[in-house]
Amino acid sequence: MPEGFQSTLLLTVLLAIGLVFFLRAASKDRTTVVDVSSPQAPIAVLDGLSSWLEDRGWIRDGGDVERQVLRFRGQVTSSTPLAVLLSVLAAIGGSCFGLVLRQLSPELSWWPLMLIGLGPVAGWIYRRRAARTETLELQLLNESDAAGSQLRLRAHRDELIAIELELGSQLQLASDGSLLSSPI
Repeated sequence: MPEGFQSTLLLTVLLAIGLVFFLRAASKDRTTVVDVSSPQAPIAVLDGLSSWLEDRGWIRDGGDVERQVLRFRGQVTSSTPLAVLLSVLAAIGGSCFGLVLRQLSPELSWWPLMLIGLGPVAGWIYRRRAARTETLELQLLNESDAAGSQLRLRAHRDELIAIELELGSQLQLASDGSLLSSPI
């Protein structure tokens, strides 16, 4: 096997490995728990959060009175532009891998170029894994109105960031700020 083909084969295999890990990361569960507090009364904070969530398409899904938990659920959809990008990248990677295999084993004829069919498969896998039902939980940690509100929010990291950015000043929500300072 010529040296140039070995390095090309190695780079093509690394491209395939990168695509697999990107597909896994794009559909990874990023549920996070964050504690927030507000000087406002618990009923005002819960009403503000509930109406904001319902405006964004979240549906009330019951709760637990004893634990003081409200649950919401929402359908997360996949990104069509990202699915198309992944399909194109996988098709290019499959065709490159097919060309390398064709050069390494000429007796295979042009059959390795059929690997271009991996493109739509990558987009389909992403769309299937990324579209799912998410849950969001609001738990009231204190019972008295005197000390304000203390809540524990459990949801997808992006939704918690949106709550902090859009409702932080309106409901006077305060947290440790780790969601906005995290590089991920």
